[in-house]
Amino acid sequence: QTDLLVAAANTGKVVSIKKGQFAGPEAMSFAVDKVRESGNDNVWITERGTTFGYQDLVVDFRSIPVMKSYAPVIMDVTHSLQQPNQTSGVTGGKPELISTIAKAAIATGADGLFIETHPDPSVAKSDGANMLQLDGLKPLLEQLLRVRQAVI
Repeated sequence: QTDLLVAAANTGKVVSIKKGQFAGPEAMSFAVDKVRESGNDNVWITERGTTFGYQDLVVDFRSIPVMKSYAPVIMDVTHSLQQPNQTSGVTGGKPELISTIAKAAIATGADGLFIETHPDPSVAKSDGANMLQLDGLKPLLEQLLRVRQAVI
C-alpha cells in the first residue's frame, strides 16, 4: 500500500491512516513514515480496534499512547463496536458502549473521535447497528469535555 500512501501524501492534504484490524500499533510507524518521507507531515492514525475471533472487535487502549508517539490518534468509536460476520448476514454492533469507548479513548490520550450518528439508526443505510442516536450526541460531547479537562 506504499503507492497509495505516497499518492495521498502528495496531495498535501491530511492523510488519515486507519490501523488495520489485524495490525499491532507498532506497525503504524512504518505507514506514518511513508507519508512523512513524501514531504507531508499532516498525518494522523485512526484506531478502530482489533479483530477478536470472527465476530467481534476489541479496543486495546494501550495502542493509543503507542501510536501517539508517531502521529495524532483519532478513535473510531462506532466502528470499534461493530460485530462483523453475524450469522444473520448483517453486521451487528454494541451502541450501548459508545460512551464507554469514547470516554476511555479520551482518558488514554486520543486526539479526536469519529462517531457515526443518525436521527434514527434503525433506518440508516449503513452501520446503523453501531451508531449513536443523534439526540445523544450533545450530552455525550459534554461528558467527554469534562473527561478531557480532568486528564489534561
